[in-house]
Amino acid sequence: MKNSEMTARDLAHIWHPCTQMKDHETLPVVPVKSAQGVWLEDFEGNRYIDGISSWWVNLFGHANPYISGKLSEQARTLEHVLLAGFTHEPAVRLAERLCAIAPGTLNRLFFADNGSSAVEVALKMSYHAHLNNGETRPLFLSLSNSYHGETIGALSVGDVELYKKTYEPILIRSIQTPVPEDRSEAAAHKAADALETLLRERGSEISAMILEPLVQCAGNMHMYHPVYLRLAKTLCERHGIHFIADEIAVGFGRTGTMFACEQAGITPDFMCLSKGLTGGYMPLAVVLTSDEIYGAFYCDYLEYKAFLHSHSYTGNPLGCACANAVLDIFENENVIGQNREKAQWMAEFLKPFEALDNVEEVRQTGMIAAVELKGYPPQERVNLKIFDYCLKHGVFVRPLGNVLYFMPPYIISYEEMRHMIQTTYDAVKSL
Repeated sequence: MKNSEMTARDLAHIWHPCTQMKDHETLPVVPVKSAQGVWLEDFEGNRYIDGISSWWVNLFGHANPYISGKLSEQARTLEHVLLAGFTHEPAVRLAERLCAIAPGTLNRLFFADNGSSAVEVALKMSYHAHLNNGETRPLFLSLSNSYHGETIGALSVGDVELYKKTYEPILIRSIQTPVPEDRSEAAAHKAADALETLLRERGSEISAMILEPLVQCAGNMHMYHPVYLRLAKTLCERHGIHFIADEIAVGFGRTGTMFACEQAGITPDFMCLSKGLTGGYMPLAVVLTSDEIYGAFYCDYLEYKAFLHSHSYTGNPLGCACANAVLDIFENENVIGQNREKAQWMAEFLKPFEALDNVEEVRQTGMIAAVELKGYPPQERVNLKIFDYCLKHGVFVRPLGNVLYFMPPYIISYEEMRHMIQTTYDAVKSL
């Protein structure tokens, strides 16, 4: 089968996410037939390095033999059972292991299906816990430039102008506080001062503050200093506000530690995990929280005090089996140490970008790197030009407007990383 045939069949029916479909009149959909390691392969044998881990989910390579084996083994035993009134070994084992490695006192786990759903769970659980404790706190707080997903609740606590402008009438109530301007400690303290002022005025109205620790991934890979997390957590505690760490994209070793909030030495009240949780194999998410939050719902039967949230596929055994396989790899291999070494490779390969006149800034946190371009208006669609150039040279990247970034699978080799970043450098230089 030719690529063009598969593309035509796709465009006859499929509406793609985060896509202006009219673009595909000139920019073809890339039909992937198979994948192995860091490589994607189309129907005509062309191969592409997956420079963004297929939307940040694929940690240990495509068709990973260990994860694939565990998934197959589980499928032959138990594919699914409802988690209301039932349980199963993969879910129990995963919950035990995640609670064991999570920061501080995060001893309770609630399953969800994807990142946006995890955020919804954390928001609802926070509001409901306050309510059960006799307080009504109708607001949520997030950082400027933030993104936490695309369901109604998750969109509500984000700060993406396009989404807010479009869906404002149906969003829940939230307010924003400034994100630190850059990665300096001074910027972190300045933003914390602004947060303190806001909480002094409205702290009693706010259920929870939600943020992505260290890196606002969909927010153009904006990065900030970990000291802000410590300051913000302290301020939230002072005002009785829950602190939600959205580690959906930055968790599982991506920033140089297992969880990004570890770099600030804090324990959030809620931690949302998804994406890399299953190594890119199955949709699964979890929300970790404390015995204290759990206790706010624990009582003799009162219908209104029970937490009200469920999904048909909650705690799916196949997803749990994949997540347990991912944790096996972290336990049996020096993943964090190897990532730190590969982050140094990344820093080395990024240096030539700094000399280009059309580059505003190069920034990096662990295995996340971003190159921000300057001088290109949105209508120029420079992101599509870079995407097209790289694809023709065997690299798949998906820039966020004028920000191109790299979040490759952890198994990427030195030469594969060099080729990925050099190709993208050539694309930027050719603009």
